[in-house]
Amino acid sequence: MKRREFITLLGGAAAWPLAARAQQRTRLPTIGVLGVSTSFNWSQWTAAFVERLGELGWSDGRNVAIEYRWADGRGERFTEIAAEFVRLNVDVIVTVGSAVVAAKQVTSTIPIVFAIAVDPVGTGIVASLARPGGNATGLSTQTTELAGKRVELLREVFPGLRTFAIIANVGYSGSVLEIAEVQSAARKVGLEVDVLGVQRAEDIAPAFKMRKDEAQALYVSPDALVNANHAFINRLALEARLPTLHPFRDYLEAGGLMSYGANNVDLFRRTGDFVDKILKGAKTADLPVEQPTKFELVINLKTAKALGLEIPPILLARADEVIE
Repeated sequence: MKRREFITLLGGAAAWPLAARAQQRTRLPTIGVLGVSTSFNWSQWTAAFVERLGELGWSDGRNVAIEYRWADGRGERFTEIAAEFVRLNVDVIVTVGSAVVAAKQVTSTIPIVFAIAVDPVGTGIVASLARPGGNATGLSTQTTELAGKRVELLREVFPGLRTFAIIANVGYSGSVLEIAEVQSAARKVGLEVDVLGVQRAEDIAPAFKMRKDEAQALYVSPDALVNANHAFINRLALEARLPTLHPFRDYLEAGGLMSYGANNVDLFRRTGDFVDKILKGAKTADLPVEQPTKFELVINLKTAKALGLEIPPILLARADEVIE
């Protein structure tokens, strides 16, 4: 082999590893998942989100990177995690309504997709459902609009219902709106509402001790704090012989009695479609906020038996799922 050909061959061989390393260093589009609760509580939801991304051609570590951070129900962590995602220069942030305001305060340019939001218009997350504007869009559970229906469900289970308690994070605007809707719905049918306001995990047990003894049931308003502590809330409610009405089916496995609301697994799947569009160049301001296509009634008969409750047969017949 001629000397010149040998040197050229050596140069090419040396260049290949350099090219490979350069290719490895090519940055993948990055999704930052700001989990407001715990990884355990979100496991089914994030699995559905990742599964849908896979169906759309996105694979973590191959052509997209997913960074997970968990706030464990602590609202003060939302801003901290959002700021970290800004430093990482993620391409999109996925979270839920209770963290969107904090994320929007940190960045006005990185797209934010909320998989669940109680009332995105009422809480100021978006300008309107049809034209969200700004850098946030996603899926609304319309929880405040369901308050009246949930109060009616409580009355069906307890025909003699006179008063019930609602536990809610009074530091979250979405929960404050829901409290007002619940109180309004209760007044219309002559019911009293005892508000158990909490803002930290440490407030939950004392709130139960301070409640009025005559409360016959517990309405649970959703947010990050409640999500992270729903099993604890259910345990305290069972000890107090208080049947619980939840917004999500996910809370019933931990001893809740009944839920009425959207299917969160489905909402997180649909979040994958939003992220897919954004990674392909769509603007959040141009993606209308979507709503659930179905609301599900789920009843936990195991909890009913533990509480000595007889669920009306007509209500069981209407249930989308009965846990036995």
